[in-house]
Amino acid sequence: MTYDTVVFDNDGVLVGRTSFEVLRDATLRTFEKFDVTDPDPDHIDDMTVGATPSRVNEICTEYDLTPKTFWKALDSTSSRAQQMEAREGRKTPYDDIHTLADLDASMGIVSSNQQETVDFLIEHFEVDHLFDTAYGREATIESLDRRKPNSHYIDRALADLDADSALFVGDNESDIRAAENAGIDSAFIRRPHRTDWDLNVWPTWDIECLDDLHRICSA
Repeated sequence: MTYDTVVFDNDGVLVGRTSFEVLRDATLRTFEKFDVTDPDPDHIDDMTVGATPSRVNEICTEYDLTPKTFWKALDSTSSRAQQMEAREGRKTPYDDIHTLADLDASMGIVSSNQQETVDFLIEHFEVDHLFDTAYGREATIESLDRRKPNSHYIDRALADLDADSALFVGDNESDIRAAENAGIDSAFIRRPHRTDWDLNVWPTWDIECLDDLHRICSA
């Protein structure tokens, strides 16, 4: 199989992940902006990772907050926190990202992170020339339902790239399922946080680094 298009997840694939503590602190600071100074710890956790529209609405009701307003503020605060992590050198690209410069394929990014964060990171790390399109979430509650494994943003990227044969590279099971939902092949990358990870899905490829894509795309 050869591929003319490769689309990548961002965090954990192209750049390092942001620590949960940083994201949780951003959530707590967002609550404080709305004068909620002692939110339930479980509510903080639920809003930090894996939030769903229904859960956002439930938690905001608990504190008499307007869900759309709160979520927009949270997305903005979280994005700025991640940008600071990059500026301070705690969130960095993986060393092999520059091997993509010689990959004979159109390339794009699809992330469940905020669009604001994705745009900042690719510009800050000066890799924007590598990618012809990049999608993250809009700062809306509705965007939560479009996250992977939903193929919504992958479908949009593939349309932008006019893909014929495409591969999606990710580090989560949701990435592999999203590729399946988009009807394309997948590659699971074994970054340090996934070295011994037991998968419950079956990617087309299991790779150690981005350089492996040169072999795959010309196979």
